[in-house]
Amino acid sequence: MHKLKLTDYIIIVLILVLIIIGGLSLLKKKNFAKLPVEKEAVIRFEVFFRGVTISASETPFKVGDNAFITIRNVPYTKLKIVGMNGRPRMLVLPSNNAQGYVIAEDISMPNLYDIIVQLEDKAKKTPDGYVAGGNKIKMGIPVVIEGEKYKYSGTISNIEEVEEVQDK
Repeated sequence: MHKLKLTDYIIIVLILVLIIIGGLSLLKKKNFAKLPVEKEAVIRFEVFFRGVTISASETPFKVGDNAFITIRNVPYTKLKIVGMNGRPRMLVLPSNNAQGYVIAEDISMPNLYDIIVQLEDKAKKTPDGYVAGGNKIKMGIPVVIEGEKYKYSGTISNIEEVEEVQDK
């Protein structure tokens, strides 16, 4: 075996220092998920439910009721329903009119509805969007709304800021 010379020791020390500096810089980059909070706000987001079958005389969603929501298969909390808009499933039929089509209710499926439910929650505004309870609130994210007599799956279709929360 060789005896190590002074230059060998210097090279080994430099390599160790570079490995330590690289490891520390990687640890700092792992904190990228902690985005700075710009402000807190009350947001209203709409959840769209396509093809909901309801045979009852009225919709189970009532404005003012609380509904438990699950975002991306993670249980979240109860939120107040602040708005609801539902309509029967519609069809586009060819026609001889100027537009070339007519939109009509699909009478072959009388209990099938498309429903939009509006919910409100406090959220933190970050450069990446709104975050409520650790969940990013973005259009297209799957949401499950559950009440006393129902459980439906939909997706977020709209988000708007209602008001900024004032610090006290």
